[in-house]
Amino acid sequence: MSALRELVKNPSTVLVDVRNQWEYEMEHIPGAMNIPLDQVPAKIEEFRSLQKPLVIYCRSGSRSGMAVSILKQKGITDVYNGGGLGDIQLLIN
Repeated sequence: MSALRELVKNPSTVLVDVRNQWEYEMEHIPGAMNIPLDQVPAKIEEFRSLQKPLVIYCRSGSRSGMAVSILKQKGITDVYNGGGLGDIQLLIN
């Protein structure tokens, strides 16, 4: 968990919220990108172009886990499951 905390606090880390747009609009980590899980496969090149590392989060950690799996299968290895929004908020504070 401390390694994930360091990643999340690192200014070069990109946070990606894979929840639906309406969930993101209700609450999200400031500066996080929103790429809903169902769009992840179509946006692989966008993920490749992002600065690394990537920390992916959602509501509970399930969708972010699926997104991390998809990205790793496509060769994007510097990507981590940040769990749910609440988990990330705790790590930042």
